[in-house]
Amino acid sequence: MSAPFFEYGLFGAGFSLVVALIVGIAFGWCLERSGMGSARKLMGQFYLTDLTVFKVMFSAMITAMLGIFWLGWLGFLDVARIYVPETYILPQLVGGVIFGVGFATAGLCPGTSCVSAVTGRGDGVAAVLGMLSGVLIAGVFFGLITSAVPYAMARGTRDFSSTMQLVAGRYDVLCDPQSAERARDMLARLKI
Repeated sequence: MSAPFFEYGLFGAGFSLVVALIVGIAFGWCLERSGMGSARKLMGQFYLTDLTVFKVMFSAMITAMLGIFWLGWLGFLDVARIYVPETYILPQLVGGVIFGVGFATAGLCPGTSCVSAVTGRGDGVAAVLGMLSGVLIAGVFFGLITSAVPYAMARGTRDFSSTMQLVAGRYDVLCDPQSAERARDMLARLKI
């Protein structure tokens, strides 16, 4: 968001956070002013009765594409340095289904639910609390699941990945050559 200023040292990490805060507040204000904090307006896109969301999103995409093009053409932005993540179809499909179900259930997506919650709407507060609870539950159970599944697949037999600790057979001590004799004496006193 703050590239290339941050990367080229034109401002530091602290100012980068200030810029992020200002941009985030401006984005939230724009969402609220366009009505995107309202679950009814957002659900209107699914019923094809209110196409404001489509208009706002496609306008934002076109603006971003033109901005990237012209900033790259003017030499202000190195387009080759923009990171585009790899595409993993199955995880993205699963994530899209989960996102869509949550969106249709709450009537809000994550960003608009935060806007809705900040403006005091109960549905937004409930959606934010639901998201935070889901993240907490997933975080707690992810480790359990990623441990239990391989254990079950190995039918309970122990292997290296299920070993809880690794004990060294020997230890080496590195020191300056002039301190080697003193180090040997100290180790001899410890009876290691």
